Order: sequence, then structure tokens, then C-alpha cells
Amino acid sequence: MKENNDIPLLEAFANRKGPLRASEVQPEVLHFLNSGQLETVNLTEWLAVDHYRLLTAILVETDGQRHVDTLLPGMERIKGLAVTKAIPTVAEGWLALFQTISQQERNAIFHRLSAHRSDSVRCWAAYIVGLEPSGLEQKLEGIRHFAADHHFGVREIAWMAVRDAISRELKQAISLLEKWVWDEDANIRRFAVEATRPRGVWARHIAELKEHPEQALPLLEPLKSDHSKYVQDSVANWLNDAAKSQPDWVSEICRKWLEGCDDRSTKRIAARAQRSLKNG
Repeated sequence: MKENNDIPLLEAFANRKGPLRASEVQPEVLHFLNSGQLETVNLTEWLAVDHYRLLTAILVETDGQRHVDTLLPGMERIKGLAVTKAIPTVAEGWLALFQTISQQERNAIFHRLSAHRSDSVRCWAAYIVGLEPSGLEQKLEGIRHFAADHHFGVREIAWMAVRDAISRELKQAISLLEKWVWDEDANIRRFAVEATRPRGVWARHIAELKEHPEQALPLLEPLKSDHSKYVQDSVANWLNDAAKSQPDWVSEICRKWLEGCDDRSTKRIAARAQRSLKNG
């Protein structure tokens, strides 16, 4: 398809509803997703993206074939990988390429990736931040842009990208993230909680928080009455994680939060936080 002929189709698909199954993703939509011209609209589409085809398109778009022969051959291993493994593998490839070019060119490419119209490409950029050999404070500063992204997929990858670094330096991470839970942006507040969940989703567990969840109270307490359901769900899920190893502690925290409290947000969080306990 020629670019000029693509424009009406792109506009037609802009407000589409996401399919329930991968087999229902329209071929034209998949073409635009794999060429970096559309954002995914739901998890089904996000998981359906072919990151090898997308990388091929973005390399040509970014540098006009100049780095294709350097980066692409080593990326054939991502074919067939789950998206959560393909994204960090692509990020590793970009980082390897960055070692061979100037800082100016590296900065220019990273800027294009981090501001790209494709959410999948921005996911690569988020993981580049997470994999770079830098300190935790620098990583968190770099990931903040992606934690506030308008797209759900980029926000999820943002916390996944820095979770290992957070796990390694947990006390410092909690101290740094304390400021985040007071941010006006619900996405930033939610990130501080989601990134430190004891069990998490698609991520390694944080053993220290499974055994000693009280360490994260500086992140949880300020959000116990948060008005955003997005944040409420994250706090509740954090406590539900903790309840699987420290049920009495979670019950006591919820009891304290509810004592003399008539706030709907707190009641909702407490109810969802204890859902595993009630089912047990």
C-alpha cells in the first residue's frame, strides 16, 4: 500500500473497537500496527504486534536502512517470542547499536523512539531506560515520561522495565517513590504502587515485600482514599498480593483504614484488598 492511499484507512481505523481474539484483528489494522502507523487499542492488539516486522519498519523510518544490517540480523530471535520478552530483547538490540554510534545520534534516535506514534515503539524506549547501566534515581527520572504515557501498554512496560532495579535497591526506591504518590497525575501515583507490588503481573516477585510488606506503607498510606479508581485498584491489588503471604497484616491495615472512616474510596480499596482472604 502506498502511503498516500493509507491515510483514509488510518483515519477510518482510528476510533475502532478492539477485538476480543487475535484472529479478529483486521489484516489492515495489523499492517498498520506492524508498520508503526497505529497504536493498539486493547490488550488483544498489543499482544498481536509482530515486533520483528515493526523493528524492520522503524529502522528504515529512523535511519533510512543505514543500521538495518547491523541491528536486524541479531533480532531474528524475537520471532515467536511473547511480547513481554520481545520488547526487552529489542531494547537490548538498540542499546548494543548505541554503543557503535555517537552520543548525538544516539540521543536523536532515542528521542524518536520515545515520542513515536506507535505505543509498541515507545515500549522499546521505556525498556532502554530500564536496561541502561545507570543508577536507580536516574532510571526513575528517565522512566517517569513513560509512566505518564496516555497508553496503557506503555505504562505497564514502564514499571516492568525498572522493577529489577527497584527490587535490588528497595529501600532507596521506596524513598524516591514517596514523592510520586503525591503527584497530580494518577498515572504517576499508580506507577509508584504497581512497580513495587510484592507479586505483580508478568514480573518477578519481590521477596522482601512478600515477607515485610510494611516497608511500603509510605507509598500505600497516602493513597488509601485516592479518588482515582485506577489508583485504588493498584493499591488494592498490592495489598491482595501481600495477603497471600501476610494475611493478618493486610487485615489489620484494612481495619485501621476503615476505623471511623466513611470514605467510599477507602472502603472500596479495603474490600478489594481482602478478596482473597474472603475466598480462602
